[in-house]
Amino acid sequence: MSLLCVCAHILLLPMAAPAQQSPPALLGNAPATEPLRLRPVKSLTKAKPGDKSALVIGAERLSLKVDQEASASGAVELRSGELLLKADSLNYEQVEDFARALGNVEVNQGGNLFSGPELQLYVNRFEGEFLNPSYFLSLTGGRGRAERVKFAGSNNVLVIDGTYSSCPVREDGQVLPWELSASKLELDFDANVGVATGAVVRFYGVPILPVPKLSFPLGLGRKSGWLPPSFSFDKRSGVEFGLSYYWDIAPQRDATLTPFLMTRRGVGLDSEFRYLEPDHAGTVKLAMLPHDRLVGRSRWALNLAQSGGLARDWRYRFGAERVSDDDYWKDLPSRLQTQTERLLPTDLQLDRRRQSSWGEAHSYVRLQRWQVLQGLDPQAQFASPYQRSPQVGLRLTSASDDAVLEGFRPWGRKSRLEGSVEMEYNRFDLPPSALAGQTQTGQRAHLLAHVSAPMGGAAWWLIPRLEVNAAQYGLDQARVDGRKSIGRTVTTFSVDHGWVFERDTAVSERQLTQTLEPRVLYVNTPYRAQQEFPNFDSAAKDFNFDSIYSSNQFSGIDRVSDAHQLTAGVVSRWVDNAQGAELLRLGVVQRYLFRDQLVTPDGQAVTQRFSDLLLLGSAHLRPEWWTDGSVQFNPNESRPMRTVMRARYSPGPFRTVSVAYRLTRGQSEQVELAWQWPIYGQEAGAKRDSAGCGGAWYSAGRVQYSIFDRKLTDSVLGFEYDAGCWVFRVGAERLSTGRAETNTRLMLQLELVGLSQLGSNALKVLRDNIPGYRRLSNDRSASTEAPYD
Repeated sequence: MSLLCVCAHILLLPMAAPAQQSPPALLGNAPATEPLRLRPVKSLTKAKPGDKSALVIGAERLSLKVDQEASASGAVELRSGELLLKADSLNYEQVEDFARALGNVEVNQGGNLFSGPELQLYVNRFEGEFLNPSYFLSLTGGRGRAERVKFAGSNNVLVIDGTYSSCPVREDGQVLPWELSASKLELDFDANVGVATGAVVRFYGVPILPVPKLSFPLGLGRKSGWLPPSFSFDKRSGVEFGLSYYWDIAPQRDATLTPFLMTRRGVGLDSEFRYLEPDHAGTVKLAMLPHDRLVGRSRWALNLAQSGGLARDWRYRFGAERVSDDDYWKDLPSRLQTQTERLLPTDLQLDRRRQSSWGEAHSYVRLQRWQVLQGLDPQAQFASPYQRSPQVGLRLTSASDDAVLEGFRPWGRKSRLEGSVEMEYNRFDLPPSALAGQTQTGQRAHLLAHVSAPMGGAAWWLIPRLEVNAAQYGLDQARVDGRKSIGRTVTTFSVDHGWVFERDTAVSERQLTQTLEPRVLYVNTPYRAQQEFPNFDSAAKDFNFDSIYSSNQFSGIDRVSDAHQLTAGVVSRWVDNAQGAELLRLGVVQRYLFRDQLVTPDGQAVTQRFSDLLLLGSAHLRPEWWTDGSVQFNPNESRPMRTVMRARYSPGPFRTVSVAYRLTRGQSEQVELAWQWPIYGQEAGAKRDSAGCGGAWYSAGRVQYSIFDRKLTDSVLGFEYDAGCWVFRVGAERLSTGRAETNTRLMLQLELVGLSQLGSNALKVLRDNIPGYRRLSNDRSASTEAPYD
């Protein structure tokens, strides 16, 4: 029996194949399925959600042989699960669940689009072959064409003699801006990786990267292979070229090896190994330059980072960085990881935290060493910090109930004391490269303790507090009076009190909440002479809105400032009720001394009763404007001693300009300008035409100028060209390496959007140095690092 249907829609459910019937020879046997049934289209709603065996065919003309096949022509549509197939004509074998489509065939599977003249496909299994198709991948935005495409499931595609690019199709027949061609291109969406064999990357038709085997991420997956080459230039080392190999050893381990060539210094190898185990994680980085032609010796840098858990709740952390010589930080700065490039730490820490009904016990052990890169210039040398060999301590903190943790208990609730005790032993040594004037070494045992009775409510707090700082020293060098064992104890009493008032207000029809937050801190610390005691770890705190509310002007243990003082200040904030954003903040604070202060950072007694006045402000009244600043004003001299002013204007994507002014009276005065802004061409984010035209030039940079020294300091200048499917960046970075020394580095980078980045990492330099910087291709790139074999 046969049926002929015109303008019909039929719901089909594939049936099981007879035992003796052989399937078509394309891809093998089809799985057993349910018998074929005919139903009116309205019965489609009865199919169970997610039933991939349900299949709908729609066409202008459709003929059906029951339990055998269906033939359709004229605007044919086949739907099954996530699959939508369109063609001029279609033959569907119901027993095998096998479809042949001819003429203007289009396939949409999970957002991936394929189109061509002819398709053979096992529908439910999504296994088959497409002849001469073009394709589009939704995950990467990439597209291409091929002689053949083979499907091995919905997430595995094999492209034979094909191309790949994220550039729009050129209707005028011109070459694409960039294109990857390969004899075989395997796309595995489960593993998020594409592998191209016999690959060549062309830029405007010119081969720029021929490789026998290239793999690139389709998402965030990892894949072993060669990474794109990198190159840069600086005036100390010349041109540097590197080619990295990424080794995905296991899901929890990987390594990167980068042979490099410096035209002025020679060849070397950078290496990195990372691992992540259930109880341990670490990184090892080693940079080796066997023979530096400029200095005539080998040079190296080693960085270790390790952390993990041990038995009985102990945790450990280990970090170390070492280099071959004192000038390494100037000659090869990109291979250093620390923020203090002339002070390299080695630090081993063990600690354990135990909770109990009374509080927390924190036990810790530490061993700390320093490599100090002094160099030969006496004016550039600096005092080295002390090494701890070892540091052993126990810190006990009393438990606090929920009210204390959330911010203080209201009146009427039972009061409860809060406190802590810290007991610690340190052995202090000096590194070998310490200055000649640094000779004092020894050991110290100290006790820090405090007890307080916090009280308050939702809008106020009152915290009386008693502190003790006791230290006992055993010195290796005797003092003037011959003693090697000395000690002292200093007590401090303080009261911290504050309120938070609120009121509703409105500005330009915006409903706001304004706060008024006064705060006072009373501190009384008796004077204890400390000039005869060593200073192993104390330093003056920065004078700012936070530190002015502390009881001690020093960090560390060895110095405790005497004080009989009252600090008073107030902050007012305006908050948008609709969005919860803070629009404006203003604050002022000052300290008053009831007696002279004798223990000070510079050793000179402070007799001035009123401290410098601290002012702060920040404003975000409009979405595109941000401003903030702080001023330390000396009322006796009627001028600011320190000033920081910043403003940023960001009216839209890829448009930001920021300025900053910093003053420290008698030491430095600096202005800074940073920006990212389009300078020519079509705006970023605008829709480009089908030819991919309408690219835009952007400028980005940061310039710092020292008014005090009358010269440019660390600065970055870059230009970017965004063509839609590729971005070109060129940048120059200028870094100070001494009082009269600088190093300039030139960076070039070509980003093929959706594939990889070639060249030096100019993107990272711009992103790290420019406030508000946004990557131009951020919404178009699934990944930027593409390993290839």
